[in-house]
Amino acid sequence: MNLYAPLTAGELSLPNRVVMAPLTRVRSHANGVPSDLNVEHYAQRAGLGLIISEGTYPSAESKSYPGQPGIATEEQAAGWSRVAEAVHEAGGRIVMQIMNGGRVSHTDITGTERIVAPSAIAIDGEVRTPSGKSAYPVPHALTTEELSVVRDEFVAAARRAIDAGLDGVEVHGANGYLLHEFLSPAANRREDAYGGSPAARASFVVEVVRAVADEIGAGRVGLRLSPAHNIQDIAETDADDVRATYTAVVEGIAPLGLSYLSVLHAEPTGELVQELRSRFGGVLIANSGFGTVTTKAEAERLVAEGSADAVAVGRLAIANPDLVERWRGGHPENEPNPATFYGDDATGYTDYPRLSA
Repeated sequence: MNLYAPLTAGELSLPNRVVMAPLTRVRSHANGVPSDLNVEHYAQRAGLGLIISEGTYPSAESKSYPGQPGIATEEQAAGWSRVAEAVHEAGGRIVMQIMNGGRVSHTDITGTERIVAPSAIAIDGEVRTPSGKSAYPVPHALTTEELSVVRDEFVAAARRAIDAGLDGVEVHGANGYLLHEFLSPAANRREDAYGGSPAARASFVVEVVRAVADEIGAGRVGLRLSPAHNIQDIAETDADDVRATYTAVVEGIAPLGLSYLSVLHAEPTGELVQELRSRFGGVLIANSGFGTVTTKAEAERLVAEGSADAVAVGRLAIANPDLVERWRGGHPENEPNPATFYGDDATGYTDYPRLSA
């Protein structure tokens, strides 16, 4: 198969298989409303087969970063409506990644009385807050009853996203945030039905995805996972436990008929990822690494050899708003500048030149 060939993923019809990975860029307003810069940035990248938005918080308590967009209020939803309209006018497709940050936050960021997690275990390290660096706080361990509230926040966020005109949603179960925390035995020490065995730790992720799919239709829902991606004190280091945990997740969601499964892993052609793909039985979006650049050659190879149906690209999608045009035509690429990945202005966000310039 060809990287530049169309792809049907559930209810999503993609013109090519180059996907913009979800990328935290912290350019939204302080109240979580997408800014004019957000509108311009996403519309510039409409030539990608699919845009997956940056992680977007479904409640104040789930916010992880200053400058992060939300989908918890009608004002935030109206801002996303502007983003979706601009992307569609430019011929693109966009889904929203819904992300509860869990313990990867601080009350100085959320403005709430607590942050939450599966268990009361703090991350070892410091977090950047509006008032400077601070130690990660010990999170509140969610009660069994409170989990239904968290699940319903994902559902309400998905409904707002669809009503705002986005084409679908991606449930964020990766990178050390709340749902990933449930999967990891290092973060999840619960003794109820949501902790202990791999299947029990996987159950809340499955429950959230199922509820979101019931609300907006499974063909509009994707799930992102990052097995053994040891970031933010997740520490999934037991290979047998990793396989059992993620097998439980995938077997739990496979009957739903989701739009896609996105897997972030350093070895997308390896046994683990390919086994998960087989058990899922649907479209796989591969992302080859958090700390490495996904090249044109790698993306083309992954699709051509049948290891993935599409490929998520991060850094080069940042630096090249017309990435598909450049890759398809064999044109040079702009180099991404990591010093401007995060900021509050257009520098490194909307000012990368297009080929036409």
